[in-house]
Amino acid sequence: MHVLSVSSLKGGVGKTTVTLGLASAAFARGIRVLVVDLDPQADATTGLSVDTANRTNIADVLANPKEKSVRSAIAASGWTRAHSGVVDVLIGSPLATNFDGPHPTVRDIWKLEEALATIESDYDLVLIDTAPSLNALTRTAWVASDRVAIVTEPALFSVAAADRALRAIEEIRRGLSPRLQPLGIIVNRWREQSAEHQFRLQEMKEMFGPLVLSPSLPERTALQQAQGAAKPVHLWPGDNAIETAKLFDALLDRVVSSARQAQNPIDGA
Repeated sequence: MHVLSVSSLKGGVGKTTVTLGLASAAFARGIRVLVVDLDPQADATTGLSVDTANRTNIADVLANPKEKSVRSAIAASGWTRAHSGVVDVLIGSPLATNFDGPHPTVRDIWKLEEALATIESDYDLVLIDTAPSLNALTRTAWVASDRVAIVTEPALFSVAAADRALRAIEEIRRGLSPRLQPLGIIVNRWREQSAEHQFRLQEMKEMFGPLVLSPSLPERTALQQAQGAAKPVHLWPGDNAIETAKLFDALLDRVVSSARQAQNPIDGA
């Protein structure tokens, strides 16, 4: 089982959108995927069409990371009603903020790792949609992960946030989790005709080199429409959706390649 955190230390850059796009690509490829909704906004849970009424959720898992609690907090995505495959959700909740303090204990940091270990044989790929901060929830996600994808947009403050994230990943790799590595930086909401975007993308390439992943993700209405309807973009009609799906396929190829290098290859890829 390969675990990838999708993170940003700045809100509003499309982190959840990227998580759902990668989940859609994995689902289309027949990869058994679990999305862990660790963002207290719980938008990934909504985008995966999950009914959360009277359900155990991520807050319960962080309080008690035992197998029974973990399995009761996992639900099948509504995506599977129209297409066969495995895409499940560890249900998000605003109550996760109770576990997002600035100074977590070592015991707290390892809780998600403990929880995921109980279901390791059930999935090929775990995508963690993290909180947009560097408090306990994000650190907990990173310690449980093999790789971290940093989502940014080509703007000044987002570039600075990506730099802070990479430094923090290295800190956690050295101090807590030697297997942790950055997958790279995913540039979202790219507008090719924007001189500012071209400047910021070049700036990132000069700062971060090959960690800036290709392709960049342009704003596409098909992606917004699919996620607004709680559907995978790979099953959304139209040429715009097909082009968008291919971009996420290319990013998933990078995830699969990284998993092979980490010697936990993703089945079905």
